[in-house]
Amino acid sequence: MDTNAPSSNTDALDSLDDAIAAAAFRRLARHLQHRHDAQNIELMGLAGFCRNCLADWIRDAGFEGDKAAAREVIHGMPMDQWKATRQTEATAEQIEAMQASVAKNQQE
Repeated sequence: MDTNAPSSNTDALDSLDDAIAAAAFRRLARHLQHRHDAQNIELMGLAGFCRNCLADWIRDAGFEGDKAAAREVIHGMPMDQWKATRQTEATAEQIEAMQASVAKNQQE
């Protein structure tokens, strides 16, 4: 079965060629590696996903590494290094926004 062929049961994203989708995903991951000023807590508060979610999603898609290896792929460095050099302390407002945003994910 051709997994790139459009189906009447899918949305337009499913019609994207896998190579195009992979290139876009890599660009997104590299963009997030570059924009380390955009904290995961802020991404969660605005969009309901973050770098760690992307790491979980690649595991869900078949990445054979463990959680730490998946996070290293997405963060571009080991998680301990990321936390020490990039992560800042979350504010109460950021946590509240993240919780409200994540609640919207459950409604999908």
